[in-house]
Amino acid sequence: MDQLIQTATNEQGEIIVSGRELHEFLGISTKYMDWIKRMFDYGFTENVDFTVFLKNEPDVTAFGGIRKITDHALKLDMAKEISMIQRNEKGKQARQYFLHLERLWNSPEMVIKRAMDFQQQKIIQLETQIQEDKPYTKFGRVVAISDGAVNIGTFAKMIYEKHGINIGRNKLMAWLRDNGYLIRQEGAEKNLPKQRYIENGWFRVRPAIIARTDGDVQKGTPLITGKGQVALLEILYKEFKNEGA
Repeated sequence: MDQLIQTATNEQGEIIVSGRELHEFLGISTKYMDWIKRMFDYGFTENVDFTVFLKNEPDVTAFGGIRKITDHALKLDMAKEISMIQRNEKGKQARQYFLHLERLWNSPEMVIKRAMDFQQQKIIQLETQIQEDKPYTKFGRVVAISDGAVNIGTFAKMIYEKHGINIGRNKLMAWLRDNGYLIRQEGAEKNLPKQRYIENGWFRVRPAIIARTDGDVQKGTPLITGKGQVALLEILYKEFKNEGA
């Protein structure tokens, strides 16, 4: 049987039909929105029997030559019932066509095909998730969302023990300064994180008061947050992974 009306499948793998395309095929003279609202009165429920969506339609009078119009994705059972309600030859044709699609859809071959398609989709989703998780695989997603901020010496020790990056506290401090993460200018703010890296959640500062004979001095200790640890580990791993010391 030739394709009388274009169909698609939704995320649940169900056959759906455009309400506007069905309206056009049936040759309904009433405006679409008036007609479809009448159809809803037969007991159809939104998000059960149909969903609402917007689609673009060429319109030279609209800005950019495109106008957004409301359409409805009708499930196959609803499309069959609507076709039967019309009580004309076009309605009969549409209903017979939908019954034909339903028989094909439920055939053993199509059931197997849908299962294989579903499996392929799951594989693609898994591969996508692996790529999204890639920045966390060396250090762990838990670290990224934890509040376990550590000082630079502790971080240097962690990345050596867990990942073999032998950089040491002083070398790491210098690397952070040279690469623009910490302030390098002499003064009270030297070795503190730059503001943009505090704002993006890589660092925070732990304040401390140092007692001196000439008066107390406020100092700050840079701490690397969980998010910063993950981000910096990726950068450090690429730069130092081949170094033996």
